[in-house]
Amino acid sequence: MVPFGILVKSFREDASAAERLFGSIRRFNSEQLPVWLVVPDVDVEMFTDIVHGIGEVIPESAFEDQLVAEPVAGVRPGYINQEIIKLAFWEMGLADNYLPVDSDAVFLRPFGIDDFMHSDHVPYTVLLEDRELQVDPDYYTAHWRGREVVLRHIQQQVGLQDRRLLTCHGHQVLSSTVLRSLREDFLNQRGWSYARMLEEGPYEFSWYNFWLQKSRAIPIEIREPYFKVVHSAQQHSDLALRGITMDDIARGYLGVIINSNFAKSWGDLHHETDRREALATYLSWPALLSVAVAKIRARFRR
Repeated sequence: MVPFGILVKSFREDASAAERLFGSIRRFNSEQLPVWLVVPDVDVEMFTDIVHGIGEVIPESAFEDQLVAEPVAGVRPGYINQEIIKLAFWEMGLADNYLPVDSDAVFLRPFGIDDFMHSDHVPYTVLLEDRELQVDPDYYTAHWRGREVVLRHIQQQVGLQDRRLLTCHGHQVLSSTVLRSLREDFLNQRGWSYARMLEEGPYEFSWYNFWLQKSRAIPIEIREPYFKVVHSAQQHSDLALRGITMDDIARGYLGVIINSNFAKSWGDLHHETDRREALATYLSWPALLSVAVAKIRARFRR
């Protein structure tokens, strides 16, 4: 068992994104940290070349006794199963601590174990209240209000009394010590599986974070997020309008995530999408024409 590694969960529909992610790992994994990729059994051959020389492919069937075939809490089985795999990966005995990374992420600069581990046995913990997302009217209306209700419910389930909602969306280093405590001291006491737990709220990282704050199974050493997450088309267009480049983002983060939930609907936008292409994607012809007219008028006024 190694002290730290990277876990990626993907499937064939995300193959192009996974190629970008593993290309960035190949370039920036300066300490050759171990990497594992879990995909459906039928996709193993497809991904073997993508991870060649930098990672090991593990078929989903390694977790088949824990996976579901029906929706959980109204969420499709594939999404729930990737959450279960992230929580259950420690049981394979491969890593004491591991960072689950989604295939729509890319690393932007070199990284090593010191970026993720506070000491030999204690990882950093990403905790924040996401106040900037509460301010975003689009995110607040579409996601935050419903998410807040579920997060409060998870807090109650684990017995954590805290006015704050300290958690993260993902890309948290998961400690096998904390996960073992979650299983033995919480799930087993209730006779729950991971799937049954996620029925109460399909946010696997919040179950981990709230249980850690409740149990104090390891010291909590807080660190800000590793990845800059672009949650929506509005946020992506803001970056393009302001001319914020990947080099700019790399000053503050190890990588970036252009959320695939919206990126695919806009033609597979990603971190290398040209600024002009991004702006053209979001601005309609009438909008472009009105901007051009406004610039001409402003020029004549000056």
